[in-house]
Amino acid sequence: MEVFKLLKELKSNLELEVHYLPKENGLSLIESTTIGHGNGVSAKGRDDQVEDLWSLTSFFGYSTQTFVLAVNLLDRFLAMMKVQSKHLACLSIGCLHIAVRVTEEECNVSSSHELIRISQSKFTVSDLSRMEKIISEKLNFQFKAVTALTFLHLYHAIALSHKSNRKDFLNLEKLEAQLKACLCRIVFSKAKPSVLALSLLMLEIEALQSADLLEIAHRIQAHLKISKADLAHWRGLVDQCMREYSSPECAKPDHKKLMWIVSRRTAQNLHSNYRCIPELPTIPEGAWDESESEDSSEDLSSGEESLSSSLGSDAEGLYFPSNFRSRACRP
Repeated sequence: MEVFKLLKELKSNLELEVHYLPKENGLSLIESTTIGHGNGVSAKGRDDQVEDLWSLTSFFGYSTQTFVLAVNLLDRFLAMMKVQSKHLACLSIGCLHIAVRVTEEECNVSSSHELIRISQSKFTVSDLSRMEKIISEKLNFQFKAVTALTFLHLYHAIALSHKSNRKDFLNLEKLEAQLKACLCRIVFSKAKPSVLALSLLMLEIEALQSADLLEIAHRIQAHLKISKADLAHWRGLVDQCMREYSSPECAKPDHKKLMWIVSRRTAQNLHSNYRCIPELPTIPEGAWDESESEDSSEDLSSGEESLSSSLGSDAEGLYFPSNFRSRACRP
């Protein structure tokens, strides 16, 4: 029964995915734009901006869904409208802010000012607000898109529903990280989300050398009527992307935690202020009044986290670092 529901949901999303695809001719126009010729957005400019979005989502601890949706909104807008390169940063942050409001809990939504400050952008809050209004109107407020992540989660759930112990083999976190890496290249924005997700799944299953899982993947392919040629084409591009990233020639950032650099004067002030903090008296044992309700007690533990540990899980994951600086891989 569970598999039947998943397959039904899979078919429903397959019918919807076409409505959230960027226009291919618009993406091709971006790919044909060379750096330094005109004011239009180039493929490299777009890819660099997506890498920055990955870094920001990791910094703020946003979900993979937020990142994937932000990239989808960005590509759909770029493929529809002619955007000058000087406006690209504001556009990408606007897409991220919209995606955050759609996918994240309200308490986790960062303010416009915070996004601008952390991204070190030069536009204002009012500029960002106007950009978000333009994005919303041009995309007809269609924000809850069907993406490759949608299919990746469904494929993973179908595979797990056949046998419970496969959870240890098909690592969803790894698949999500590989999807993020692919989305940092504009070529994968041309792929149908269902095909891109299945390509990632196929490669992982082949690496695991699991005949059972491969059979499940082939059944999914047949159920969605994905052609062998189409799957082979995108599987090859995904494989090439993963190989290039894994190669020693690819310049990767180190795994150091985020560090705030302050001036000597600020450091001295921080140091002196730290010394001025009075010592608190030790709470004596047995001083707790057990008759008091636990709900009325105050939490005395500090809720603040170290700034050096504020990066998301991607920053020190086993697969890809958060900012995925793979520029050296590109010709």
